[in-house]
Amino acid sequence: MGREKESGSNAAQGEVYDVTSAPKSLTNDLSSRQKRYFISMMIRTLCFILTVILPSPFRWFALAGAVTLPYIAVVIANAGRETITPGAALLAKKPRSLS
Repeated sequence: MGREKESGSNAAQGEVYDVTSAPKSLTNDLSSRQKRYFISMMIRTLCFILTVILPSPFRWFALAGAVTLPYIAVVIANAGRETITPGAALLAKKPRSLS
């Protein structure tokens, strides 16, 4: 019976937040994005080296990878911390107008 009162008082006070649903810290997020970008650029460097070493038909695949990887690496690195959560645009209560 005491638990029913307790849960009812939490609902009356507002939302309850869970610590496990908190996002990663900005420091950890930045570090992981930098690592992904670094790995992508190392693969690009390898593609440039393979462009010089490989024979003609395979050389073009390595060159295509070296040319397209910078764009892909930037997109992947910038896709880190998202600020828009699903359903965030929906309002629970409509704001009152001033007129």
